[in-house]
Amino acid sequence: MNSRQKNVLSMLAAVGVAAGLGLYAYLGVMKPGQQAAPKPEAPTALLDIQTPDAGTGSNTGASPVITWISLDVPQGKTVMERREEGWRITSPRPGPADRLLVDTLARALVEAKFKDALEEKPTDADLVRYGLKPPRATVMARAYVPDAQGGGAEDPSRQHAFTFHVGADNNFDGSLYVQREGDPRVYQAHGALRLALFKNTDGWRDPRVFPVEERSLIRIEVKARNHRYTLERLTTDRPWELVRPVEMPAAQKRVEQLVSDIHNRGALNFPDEQLEPLVRKALEKPQVELTFVPTRGETLRARVAEVEVKGHRRVFALREAPGEPVLAQVDSSLFNAVDLSPLEFKSRQVLSVPPGAVARIAIHPQGGGEPILLLMSMDSNRWEVASPMPGRARQFTVASLLSSLQKLEAQSVVESNPRNWSRYGITNASAGVSLMDTSGQLLTRLWVGAPVPGKPQRVWARGSSEDVLELNKTTLDSLPLKLEELMEHAPAATGTP
Repeated sequence: MNSRQKNVLSMLAAVGVAAGLGLYAYLGVMKPGQQAAPKPEAPTALLDIQTPDAGTGSNTGASPVITWISLDVPQGKTVMERREEGWRITSPRPGPADRLLVDTLARALVEAKFKDALEEKPTDADLVRYGLKPPRATVMARAYVPDAQGGGAEDPSRQHAFTFHVGADNNFDGSLYVQREGDPRVYQAHGALRLALFKNTDGWRDPRVFPVEERSLIRIEVKARNHRYTLERLTTDRPWELVRPVEMPAAQKRVEQLVSDIHNRGALNFPDEQLEPLVRKALEKPQVELTFVPTRGETLRARVAEVEVKGHRRVFALREAPGEPVLAQVDSSLFNAVDLSPLEFKSRQVLSVPPGAVARIAIHPQGGGEPILLLMSMDSNRWEVASPMPGRARQFTVASLLSSLQKLEAQSVVESNPRNWSRYGITNASAGVSLMDTSGQLLTRLWVGAPVPGKPQRVWARGSSEDVLELNKTTLDSLPLKLEELMEHAPAATGTP
């Protein structure tokens, strides 16, 4: 058989197959005018909510707003509801919920989409296979669809309740098997929903124990084990003052650090019903009492106590206001964060200099001797080196030195008004820098003393105040205090002052 005959036979076979299919359809399997029943269309959204005005041309297209959620998961059952002040846990133990966390869950429920409908009429065996008999978790919720003005929460026609069950994970792609109440079909949902659902009740609680911010406060009171102190300011744009146990200006950054340290210590855990009576008993005699007075709103009051639980020491805090009480376990480092000496609030600025007042700079060498003297020339408005030899100064270097001295901060305040400065290596022969005005009157001076024992990178020093300070040695070493650094065309052999 040649190739032409083969082609003819192939064409005749194809025609025969086509004719057979046509006859099959004509004889009644697919009768004329009759189409195959389409597969029932599955909803694409977990919350298949239709607005009351859908199809009227007035549909706002707004997303549903969830107002109530019940989660029955392996970790336990939690019921939460939305209120004006935010989300709240109503069961099993009432308390404020983490607004951001619950809002994320509500958004995940609203935005959840189905990937596919797997079973139209699943058998009991199918449901067992998909982990839906019994379900791994059950979620119930209520929601409403806002009207054009954003309202509708009180409109019964806009209220919707829905329930769905969560089954096993699909090991192939991480998706979940889901079944909606009243709908027999088994759906496949994106696995991201898993992360939003499976938490115990405490996982939904608001972890903030001390929701305070320095910028809103005008008074802070702390009663700790070793120290008691009160900080005040008239308004939020005024500087802080330490008013008890002594009166003195308070360092702004140190107050900010105090409030930040307290604010950032969230709840580690929440005591259960069996432990709570023991904790509350201990809090009747607290080791720390905190009071924060804001410019507006309710004063925050809290007590902190250490409790022995099964041979271990734990620290618990009771926030008594604002709002309802919150009892939580916190990190024990809270004690060190608030039990501060008044010296902690002293300003750590080493030199206090009026802006633009410095016209002379004297750099004193260790052990005395002739200093390096820099003068601001009134004629040229430039810095000049006056001694140990006259010459033109490096303008940028001198400006950098002056700026660094004005910004210099101590690592800590050691002692105020010491009887004997020399025990810290601070004498008239100490190395340092003097800043003077145009007439040569001393504005302020820095004395650099001996190294701090046990702290090789720290030295004792004295600045504008009568306090013994600890300075970072590396910071001092980086200052341009040598003649060859400060003077243009300085002799290379010049020693270090």
